[in-house]
Amino acid sequence: MASASDTVSAGSNAGGTAPRTGVVTRFAPSPTGYLHIGGARTALFNWLFARHHGGTYLLRIEDTDRARSTDAAIEAIFDGLNWLGLGGDEAPVFQFARSDRHAQVAHQLVEAGHAYRCFLTPEELTARREAAQAAKRPFRLQSEWRDADPSTWPADKPYVVRIKAPREGATTIDDLVQGSITVQNAEIDDYVILRSDGTPTYMLAVVIDDHDMGVTHVIRGDDHINNAFRQLVVIHAMQAVEAGWQVPAYAHIPLIHGADGAKLSKRHGALGVDAYRDELGLLPEAVFNYLLRLGWGHGDAEIISRDEAVQWFDIGDVGKGAARFDLKKLLNLNGHYLREADDTRLTALVAERLASVDEASVAAAGLDEAGLDEAGIALLETAMPVLKVRAADMNELTASARFLFAQRPLSLDEKAVGLLTDDGRALLGAIAARLEGEDWSAGTLETALKAMAEERGIGLGKLAQPLRAALTGTTTSPGIFDVLVLLGRAESLARIADQSGMGS
Repeated sequence: MASASDTVSAGSNAGGTAPRTGVVTRFAPSPTGYLHIGGARTALFNWLFARHHGGTYLLRIEDTDRARSTDAAIEAIFDGLNWLGLGGDEAPVFQFARSDRHAQVAHQLVEAGHAYRCFLTPEELTARREAAQAAKRPFRLQSEWRDADPSTWPADKPYVVRIKAPREGATTIDDLVQGSITVQNAEIDDYVILRSDGTPTYMLAVVIDDHDMGVTHVIRGDDHINNAFRQLVVIHAMQAVEAGWQVPAYAHIPLIHGADGAKLSKRHGALGVDAYRDELGLLPEAVFNYLLRLGWGHGDAEIISRDEAVQWFDIGDVGKGAARFDLKKLLNLNGHYLREADDTRLTALVAERLASVDEASVAAAGLDEAGLDEAGIALLETAMPVLKVRAADMNELTASARFLFAQRPLSLDEKAVGLLTDDGRALLGAIAARLEGEDWSAGTLETALKAMAEERGIGLGKLAQPLRAALTGTTTSPGIFDVLVLLGRAESLARIADQSGMGS
């Protein structure tokens, strides 16, 4: 097995890639859909392992399924990885572009006697498979072409190329997560490595690409354990053909399940990474931290920075059992990171969301199509310290900021309308009269309203509730005195007048 200190060559067919020293990992998604949360965690563990050992982390797009691979999916994968800070250290490798190289190795194996041309027709294979089913025995292909003399190969019949799998003994993998795993070689069939149209299969392409990219550690989901034993057949065969072929270290990480223990699905929150950002409004550092803790831990640490993760991460600490995804915990973690985030950064993110999802409000505030102007940005950043402490995600943060730019008269939600009864509007008129001559600072305004509440023998909340409805159009907002200061004297009194019936 390769170790962290091994020097690994990228191979003579790596497209000019320079030899690398030390650990080389790779994340190799198929671009047939979005980057799902399990794939993102696999990428994270590969990135962390390489960083921890001072190695190299590579990306490979396994786009050999031409019918299902799409440019949109490729773009979504790169977008999600870059958002999480998991872009590759080098330009990505596209597997389909290397098909000639894959076919070259397949023919090399045939010439060396480690693979063979199989001329069995689909009908013949179906008949043999059905016969095995009827006899209630597992189907193991015994092709008469395995040991046929090449001189007997028909010149005009289509064929596939099959690897010659060993028929005796056993193969053991010392997996860095799962431990020692042994499979009897008789369980591995002579699988196809080159189709009848000359295109390589996944099993062949993966092995060659890992070799040519100099991959030392294959870290992937444990649904690939069986693939590892099949891929080792090609590796061992190539070791007998030419020098430089190494068996990588394998680390098969458990899949992610829902909180109920069932396979993770959309009902558990298994969305694309882009949806966690765009729909749920999460920050990348929160998703990074949460994925890190899904199946791996460092003592009791819950909040782990990127630098700490690199320092502490060890693939051997990944648990063997399936991790359980809990969306509620992820949202709670996001709230922490939102409160810790830089105000200028959050201001830019909220401004972008306001312009994209709330164009009407931005336009109503007299702003241009580009979004908030300099004054709006300045106001939003001033408000950010009091806005972010009450928000759990970017959606809530953006919603809480809308009152700053709303056009008069405000559109009130149903709960706010319920507060502005005749008594509520009368209170607003009295509040406006009381605040008219006050110095417009949070402390002074609080003192004035508390005194007014005491004089009327009511709680401060009885004043704050209709006031909040008039100022924001909702029943939730930052502290009412912060709202008054942020809106300023003129705007605050104008909004109060609109709802109290005193406005023109």
